[in-house]
Amino acid sequence: MERHINGVKSSESQALVAEPEKCSPAGSFDVNSSTADEQVAESFIRQAMEIIVDEAVKKATNVQEKVCEWHSPEQLKKLLDLELRDGGEAESEILQRCRDAIRYSVKTSHPRFFNQLYAGMEPYSMVASFIAEAVKTNLYTYEVAPVFTLMEDAVLRKMIKVIGWEEGGDGIFNPGGSLSNMYAVNLARYRYCPDFKEVGMFSAPRLVILTSQECHYSISKGAALMGIGTKNVYTVPTDERGRMIPSALEEKIMLAKSEGAVPFMVNATAGTTVLGAFDPIDEIADICEKHNLWLHVDACWGGAAIMSKKHKHLLKGIHRVDSVAWNPHKMLMASLQCSAFLVRDKTSLLQHCHSARASYLFQQDKFYDVSYDTGDKSVQCSRKPDAFKFWLMWKALGSRELEQRVDRALAMARYLAEEIKKREGFRLVLEVAPVVKQRMMKKGSMMVGYQPLGEKANFFRMVVISPQVSRQDLDFVLNEIHNLGKDL
Repeated sequence: MERHINGVKSSESQALVAEPEKCSPAGSFDVNSSTADEQVAESFIRQAMEIIVDEAVKKATNVQEKVCEWHSPEQLKKLLDLELRDGGEAESEILQRCRDAIRYSVKTSHPRFFNQLYAGMEPYSMVASFIAEAVKTNLYTYEVAPVFTLMEDAVLRKMIKVIGWEEGGDGIFNPGGSLSNMYAVNLARYRYCPDFKEVGMFSAPRLVILTSQECHYSISKGAALMGIGTKNVYTVPTDERGRMIPSALEEKIMLAKSEGAVPFMVNATAGTTVLGAFDPIDEIADICEKHNLWLHVDACWGGAAIMSKKHKHLLKGIHRVDSVAWNPHKMLMASLQCSAFLVRDKTSLLQHCHSARASYLFQQDKFYDVSYDTGDKSVQCSRKPDAFKFWLMWKALGSRELEQRVDRALAMARYLAEEIKKREGFRLVLEVAPVVKQRMMKKGSMMVGYQPLGEKANFFRMVVISPQVSRQDLDFVLNEIHNLGKDL
């Protein structure tokens, strides 16, 4: 016979406390079963954690295993049995669901996953993620999240110092770099036109954002979401390396002004999504200061370079900007998601821009320092303690190891580029990328993304950041691409 305990189904033989069922009024529950509930729930969690360690940690990082076990959507629907029913399933079935969820997922921690700007297994931030889920904290007030509020503050202060804002600054962690970039748009608009918060678009002229043609799509999405309009995002030409051309930026600014529009913000990129280009921040900052424009740097991908003495020159001038988006879950490998928005202003601009003064949360007469109630800076209410993932990882590794992580990733990328140059039969751009991609996915041998660039054909975009990647893995990539496409 099966029974439900605290939402977990088990057999009578597994139950730790077995008592005869007692009659009770319809709709009532046994209020004396909490101990049994906890014990069965704990047993299930322990078994599930064993599956996670075996399948999602050990097996998923084993180079001998597949990166993915590919199935079409219709095939996968049948394998997973996605239907939700009135009755629950037995514990053994639910544990199998856990195994299947891992089995049929892409193993992004696999040494041969190069598809996205995140990869590899980071044990410390992974454990931090488990803890954050277990304690189920909501990060809006010190009252309910005392530990994580202080940790977020400590991480933000350290990141601000690394950027070079000697007089301090402000910031907040949020769900992804796209939202960080949208924070920048909203904050820049608020600084230029503070009445917009209350009066709306009727209080502002036609506003224009300037950004490189290689920028992340979230800039246009943010313009659409906030009522600025995608046609008011002026794209600035880039050079052959994908970097914004400062002289072209100034021309675009003057064009907007000649049209009667008001340019109010420039978005520079440190590590573009496709080419990994770094815009010349110092030169762009000169132009922004001249025209009194907010300068934001989307450093979601390339921000980690500032941790490296050898490579921080790529971000020269970043201490002069007004705001920065930086994702530790990318090159530094913190578990998803871990994204910071940082602002140089220390006058509570972030708070004033987003505050709604919810009286049931942000009372000003509390018994502690309410400056630690950071939730009113956010456009969210519920917010996870994502900074904990970065804090625990940084504590465990130290700044020197994080620096080495960046240096190693860039060294491996350079190695791959040099090997490509030596390989007969390889060119920078070939029209076979989609076919080779299909073959590698179905085989499960590795995972590499491809991308068009302007009028050029598709090319493979290699993302090399995981410390688990060896030179042998990179050699395997070249050999595998050759083998998968040699008949094309």
